Amino acid sequence: MTTTLTAKKTPITVAYGDGIGPEIMDATLRIITAAGARLDIEKIEIGESVYNRGLSNGIEDSSWESLRRTKVFLKAPITTPQGGGFKSLNVTVRKTLGMYANVRPCASLAPYVATKHPNMNLIIVRENEEDVYGGIEHRQTNQVTQCLKLISRPGSERIVRYAFEYARANRRKKVTCFTKDNIMKITDGLFHKIFDEIAKEYPDIENEHWIVDIGAAKMADTPEAFDVLVMPNLYGDVLSDVAAQITGSVGLAGSANIGDHCSMFEAIHGSAPRRAGQNMANPSGLLHGALLMLSHIGQGEIAEKVHNAWLKTIEDGVHTYDIYKDGVSKQKVGTKEFGDAVIARLGQKPEKLPAAEYAKGGQMDISARASGAAAKKEHVGVDIFIDRPSGEPDEIASALRGFTVPGTKLTVISNRGTKVWPNGNPDTFWSDHWSCRFEADGGTFNTGHVVQLIEAVTNAGFEVVKTEGLYTFDGARGFSLAQGQ
Repeated sequence: MTTTLTAKKTPITVAYGDGIGPEIMDATLRIITAAGARLDIEKIEIGESVYNRGLSNGIEDSSWESLRRTKVFLKAPITTPQGGGFKSLNVTVRKTLGMYANVRPCASLAPYVATKHPNMNLIIVRENEEDVYGGIEHRQTNQVTQCLKLISRPGSERIVRYAFEYARANRRKKVTCFTKDNIMKITDGLFHKIFDEIAKEYPDIENEHWIVDIGAAKMADTPEAFDVLVMPNLYGDVLSDVAAQITGSVGLAGSANIGDHCSMFEAIHGSAPRRAGQNMANPSGLLHGALLMLSHIGQGEIAEKVHNAWLKTIEDGVHTYDIYKDGVSKQKVGTKEFGDAVIARLGQKPEKLPAAEYAKGGQMDISARASGAAAKKEHVGVDIFIDRPSGEPDEIASALRGFTVPGTKLTVISNRGTKVWPNGNPDTFWSDHWSCRFEADGGTFNTGHVVQLIEAVTNAGFEVVKTEGLYTFDGARGFSLAQGQ
């Protein structure tokens, strides 16, 4: 008697999305199912139809329940209605469920997809929750708005460690960090500092740091110089699209959003409503998102099988319209037919393109580490920001020095980060947004001083729009100096 063992299926949540979403999701699921993916699929509705029912974030409560239960989300692109009042579903899901790492492989397919960089094969690991993507913005005066850039130690530690663990598990040799800490010395400086600290724990992996502007130029010119790249949110968002385009097509790229409790997998392109229902769309981006999903849930052997069949399909010249090129392509096919072609090649490997190899049994240790002792924090001053449409720096300083709050002194006035008093440059341009720095005068500084200063500044005829506390940590300054100070 023969006994057949059935492997346990992994529950996943699937959303077919909008525009071309249903077509490319159908092709993707047919391919990975035919390859033997062991999945228990729960379908949810998201996107345009949900927005139109009055839910501003495009997702219903019952869908949240599914995501918390399965912890795996395969999502097709959606359409967000135009106009105010509608929130990004992607950002909402990422931040609500703590999906801190965005992972985007970018590999060339030359000569089958045109690119100037045929040897490009890199991974961008992007921090996914912090930086300016907190969406904390304010209009403070008629002329000046602000967006807060927030970089935390635990957020940076988590993403940097993920990059090194990913490199080790997938037999990558180098991790490169991009920041702009020559300018943003405190925020990006923290990210870089943590990168250097964690790199020491991985002596088997080469590490390096680049300032993001020259690093981006190097990536655009010589992408083969990089392997795994890790960076804060904004840089990663921009450069992952640039890297995908350098390979030849943004439309072929997939993306993973990894969290401790739930992870989301998707294509990086949009819903392309003008192509919907025409059996034209290339399902490759979503398929690559599904490959990342299969690897994540421990079905790497299925991911490898599908990936190689897909490479063989590309190599055989079976192409959808977006990458079809006379003299290179051999057959132009639609969405469904492309899926059929990949299925027909399951079990085959490419003959000219490098075959895909997925790490088997590679474990990633991304558990949180204990933080060190907290630094001694001391309050040493306050920046009081005022709205002053007219006036000269010396005039403002004279008014502010016309009152006395014992234990404090006005030390500098800056305008949009540049010192304008004392001894400001007369050629400096200024707006209606002024930062007035008060520091301790020979003693300790406390919150009571801040309250008295706000009252005194207001009584002097100025409108206070915000304050920022000035602190030292173990004696080190935790705030920037004005340009020219």
